[in-house]
Amino acid sequence: MQHFAALLDALTYTTGRNAKLRLIADYLLATPDPDRGWAMAALTGGLDFPAVKSSTVRALMHERVDPVLWSLSRDFVGDTAETASLLWPAPATIDVTPPPSLDEVVGRLSAMTRQSVMRDLPLLLDRLDEPGRYALIKLATGALRAGVSARLARTAFALAFAVPIDEVEEYWHGQQPPYAPLFAWAADGAPPPRTDHLPLFRPFMLAHPLEETEVDLADYVAEWKWDGIRVQLVRVNGETRAYSRSGDDISASFPEMVAALPVDAVLDGELLVRGSHQGGESGGAASFNALQQRLGRKTVSKAMLANYPAFVRLYDVMVLDGEDLRPLPWTERRQRLESLMEHLPASHFDLSPLVEAPDFAALAAIREGARDEAIEGLMLKRRDSPYVSGRRVGLWYKWKRDPLLVDCVLMYAQRGSGKRSSFYSDYTFGCWDGDPDQGADLLPVGKAYSGFTDEELALLDKHVRQNTTQRFGPVRETTRSLVFEVAFDSVHTSKRHKSGLAMRFPRIRRIRWDKPAHEADRIDALRALIKD
Repeated sequence: MQHFAALLDALTYTTGRNAKLRLIADYLLATPDPDRGWAMAALTGGLDFPAVKSSTVRALMHERVDPVLWSLSRDFVGDTAETASLLWPAPATIDVTPPPSLDEVVGRLSAMTRQSVMRDLPLLLDRLDEPGRYALIKLATGALRAGVSARLARTAFALAFAVPIDEVEEYWHGQQPPYAPLFAWAADGAPPPRTDHLPLFRPFMLAHPLEETEVDLADYVAEWKWDGIRVQLVRVNGETRAYSRSGDDISASFPEMVAALPVDAVLDGELLVRGSHQGGESGGAASFNALQQRLGRKTVSKAMLANYPAFVRLYDVMVLDGEDLRPLPWTERRQRLESLMEHLPASHFDLSPLVEAPDFAALAAIREGARDEAIEGLMLKRRDSPYVSGRRVGLWYKWKRDPLLVDCVLMYAQRGSGKRSSFYSDYTFGCWDGDPDQGADLLPVGKAYSGFTDEELALLDKHVRQNTTQRFGPVRETTRSLVFEVAFDSVHTSKRHKSGLAMRFPRIRRIRWDKPAHEADRIDALRALIKD
């Protein structure tokens, strides 16, 4: 556990990607099984301990530390795990038991129940020093944030053992922590784990943003970039699974799609729900707001299935009847996919159409005119490109439509987490519900924590502290005097917000220090952007 705590501490204070890769790789090489496997599971989000919550930690601290001291310290530090690790009192008796290994920690956390956690968790915390307690709490509560994505951790695995990252991605999703067969293959030269007999996730091919670059349409094909969620349908030996972009199994949320695939295949497409109207560029697809009604549900009611019927708009075919088609060029895979469509039920599958244009300028005009709420922009795919995992330069590009813009007023600010825990970096903003000169109020329309530099963050934090009117725990209400220019992809009706609106992907584009708050936009300007 001490070595894992040291790794977590080093990752937290390391900013460079290559430096993070080297830290993880060195840890994997120096750490024995199964600790290194549990560490990889922790870094990639593969562990869950239901009995331990942040509220558990707070309850333990209230039993051991003055509640006022805890509250003030937590507010100052900005992070529960860090505060608890620093304030945790020394045990009454000296424990000569050595610090637990990561394997022991995972075993004990897994065995804890809601009835036993208040007794058993302190026994682990008493055996650790401050860095160890911090790592333990982060691990146990699922709040492990060290600036490491699952992809970066797997890349570090490939670097450590000099194996291809594509093969790591291929085998990874068929394994369970602590990944003994995977380490045996990569570190000891054992045969690779089998992936052909189970409906396992395959890594998606991804696209680079198209920036100030024109492509020759003789070499590239264009299709719409749909605003749903990327999905992979896998059927092997008659068993079907649906996976999200990150490899999460979402079969339970979309049972009708699992039942609809009649052939053994691995298909790549966009998961959408039917709209209340058919036709148009969207081909009957509803907005992402409608799709959200289905996401994350472990069980789906008959009413939900009827009101938000799902379907998949297919992009590509990766495997068909046991044949791996990924090495083939896009043109050949497209032909195979088109031939497959006649064997798939039209109620649950359709084919993403190609966007025809005589030249790049004409394609740009088509993209600019596409404001259907089910469309994010365009995809440009090289005609001879194989299907390879991750992003490869020059093969696929995403060309998202320009964002919508609106001027909003800062209303509330909340402290961030990790390296931002000392700054008010999460901002809620609103628009005027009428004429502000006639007493109209601001209604919140969105929240964002990106789009500004570190220098701007320092200025924003100072503004929040100097213009606070009320405090609500970690949240501060401000004087409503600062305007943000907010970029967003679309806006939808929402019953969850007082304004009745919800933005899609809001981010701060500019800080309008120069603009008076009463000149910010009104709710009606956003309502006018809602597509029926």
